Amino acid sequence: MQQLRSDIWCAAFVRRHNNNGNFCVVSRRGDAIAGQIWIEIDHLDGTVSLLTPAPGATMDPPPDHRVFQKRFERTDPITIKDRIAREIEFDQDLWVLSVDCRSDDLGLDLA
Repeated sequence: MQQLRSDIWCAAFVRRHNNNGNFCVVSRRGDAIAGQIWIEIDHLDGTVSLLTPAPGATMDPPPDHRVFQKRFERTDPITIKDRIAREIEFDQDLWVLSVDCRSDDLGLDLA
């Protein structure tokens, strides 16, 4: 089974979190069909976490839905901004979603 397009997945994620009372926006639009999606979580206490796609090649069987991994957990915002900027230099198709959420649980599958 094929994954949902990136633009549709991002729109649904943003809508779901805004409906749940978390402020969520698309910080950067990437390729509509197959762009990677990174999620930065502002915990509203001066720390930020970063979720990136989990490497599907290491999963058996490969997932038919998006699975994320915690790249950084509750660190300073500058570290996250720098890491995202470096990735954008490498991958112009990258999506970045920003959500304000005190909790660590965004309702996503984590590897």
